[in-house]
Amino acid sequence: MLKKRIIPCLDIKDGETVKGVNFVDIRSAGDPIELAKRYVLEGADELVFLDITATVEGRKTFVQLVEQIAHEINIPFTVGGGISSVSDAAALVKAGADKVSINSAAVRRPELVKEIADEFGSQFVVVAIDAGLVDDEWKVFVKGGREATSINVFVWGKKVEELGAGEILLTSMQNDGTKAGFALELTGKLADDLNIPIIASGGAGNRAHFAEVFEKTNATAALAASVFHFGEIPIPSLKEFLNDQSIEVRR
Repeated sequence: MLKKRIIPCLDIKDGETVKGVNFVDIRSAGDPIELAKRYVLEGADELVFLDITATVEGRKTFVQLVEQIAHEINIPFTVGGGISSVSDAAALVKAGADKVSINSAAVRRPELVKEIADEFGSQFVVVAIDAGLVDDEWKVFVKGGREATSINVFVWGKKVEELGAGEILLTSMQNDGTKAGFALELTGKLADDLNIPIIASGGAGNRAHFAEVFEKTNATAALAASVFHFGEIPIPSLKEFLNDQSIEVRR
């Protein structure tokens, strides 16, 4: 069995790390380069960088900042925000990204998933799915969670897997920033439906929430932001706790 991964996420707005609740009420969370360096020292398995307003503002990801962070870390580095072509992905590879995360652009033009996978390999393509409940059905949201689509999350997950996505970053907008726990039913169903790894995101508030998502779903990784940024859950103690629960994590 694959060891579970613990992944901090840097949500970037105007060049600084921020965090919100349910994708709104954004506040500052620190310098992204300093946080990235800290996470390497703490034993994070990977790092995700999401430029959360790139798509809405109609611009590309902050490549220079990606370059600076990549220079400071030696763990797998996923970058997302404003990627809408193979050349956008190539620029981020050149800047030091190990994987790219695409969301709105993939919904707009699904073949982009295949194009990037064909160019760099499936392991390079993470499709981020921002899931929100609309009339009791999980729908895909785009533009940083601002806009609902009519696309069912589970149908979309299967489609992007077929197109060559290597991994899904699944965020429950209902749970995001609430610290009330991950969306277990949503995550569990998608993980059971697909054959590619699922990163659970949205709702981590304590160490038990991480244990719960690994014990009750087939998610292979769990991602969080504010609880790591503000030191509420130090990664070393989280890994120790999970190990004590007989959940195998990378040490």
